[in-house]
Amino acid sequence: MFGEMKVFSGSSHPDLARGITTHMGMPLGRLKVTRFSNENIKVKVEENVREADVFVIQSSCPPVSDHLLELLILIDALKFASAARITAVLPYFPYARSDKKDEARISITARLVADLLETAGADRVLTMTLHAPQILGFFRKPADQLLATPILTNYFLTKDLSNAAVVATDAGAAKFAGHFAKRLSVPMAIIDKRRFDDSEQAQSVALIGDVEGKDAIIYDDEIATGGSIKEAARILRELGARTVRVGVTHPVLSGRAVETLNSANLDELVVTDSIPVSPATAKALPFLKVLSTAALFGDAILRIHGGRSISEMMD
Repeated sequence: MFGEMKVFSGSSHPDLARGITTHMGMPLGRLKVTRFSNENIKVKVEENVREADVFVIQSSCPPVSDHLLELLILIDALKFASAARITAVLPYFPYARSDKKDEARISITARLVADLLETAGADRVLTMTLHAPQILGFFRKPADQLLATPILTNYFLTKDLSNAAVVATDAGAAKFAGHFAKRLSVPMAIIDKRRFDDSEQAQSVALIGDVEGKDAIIYDDEIATGGSIKEAARILRELGARTVRVGVTHPVLSGRAVETLNSANLDELVVTDSIPVSPATAKALPFLKVLSTAALFGDAILRIHGGRSISEMMD
């Protein structure tokens, strides 16, 4: 068994970190982050962590690279302060979309991030809803993936699903969406989506399944610029969907996402707080609903500390 459990937070998502520790009934660890005029970062842990079981919460949100480097420096500081075990808690994994070598002479950056975390001193990783499950294979240390599916399922089960259908945004998301459809006990459809370049814009060209007269629920792991969601909503409306709602885990909401989503004719957009959503963004998207992941992460941290199974939570 490890020593006392302590939880620290980087500067990326303090609201979520406070929610997690409040659920766990314990305070956040004390630390100080200093950013100098030359853009260097200094992290000082302001309490004793010797032989402690330490968890470090840091999500991936702008500025992404700064937050990643801050996390690495914090882990390194904890390691040399003699923490017994360090678990990096990453609600949204950095560079998660760079998970394969689909072009010549590029970096598989998600694998590089895994290597950096290990080099910095992380003994294990806890994350949620990876863009591709294969990222878990990049780690030589224990890594656990939580899924937001139970959180989103519980929310949509409060709605009338008598005429609903879950829609996968492309063939790659079909298995992921299929689990969600099974939990809701509704049929599933799949959009045939093609992406032709790096512009983050995709074109929906066909639909496998039936949505005519149905309440469609688009289900995906993340939403970036909103272009894919808008395109999916367009084809669903054209094929007779009565309503279009969206459930995604990670609200990246980059670029002109707010403008794109406001023109997408959505009835509801449901996301989690794995990435902070600014008050301005929430106000600009009146159909946005943000669900908390604090209890999910808090329970997972308690299980890891106590040596209990994480997979039981997903079951």
